[in-house]
Amino acid sequence: MQSHEVLREVLKSTSAKQIAADLNLSLSLVYKWAETPDPQALTQSYNPLDRVDQLFQSTKDLRILHWQCERAGGFFIKNPKITHAHPDYLIPATNQIVQEFADLLSVVSGAASDNAISSEESRNIRKRWEQLKSVTETFVACCENGNFTALKEVPDVQTP
Repeated sequence: MQSHEVLREVLKSTSAKQIAADLNLSLSLVYKWAETPDPQALTQSYNPLDRVDQLFQSTKDLRILHWQCERAGGFFIKNPKITHAHPDYLIPATNQIVQEFADLLSVVSGAASDNAISSEESRNIRKRWEQLKSVTETFVACCENGNFTALKEVPDVQTP
């Protein structure tokens, strides 16, 4: 789905007037964001979704996506690159998930052993948690596709 299509759908359930007021923008600009871009136009008025995408494409820094997802109450998990079906990695992959979970529990129990968790310990817990989510998401996506090749690859995890 294109960004303008997403915004068009959003405007079906959210007031464009309210968005314009909240963002201190003109109502016409908010409606323009939901229009199909004109490829012949000399200048483009990019909508906020396109701008975030441009920022990410420029930096390739996943912290931008992690931050946005966190603000929405969720988290970002990168989809695995799946090339061809091959189940040889299934058993090692299940072992990897169990190991990642064990590593997370070890970090948590180590941090909590003194009945206090420091900011550094919190960052380490977050890092291990993000790694566990990434490995698990790769596994689940491979199960859904019946293709376990991506399990051989170590997911690229960047934590916020």
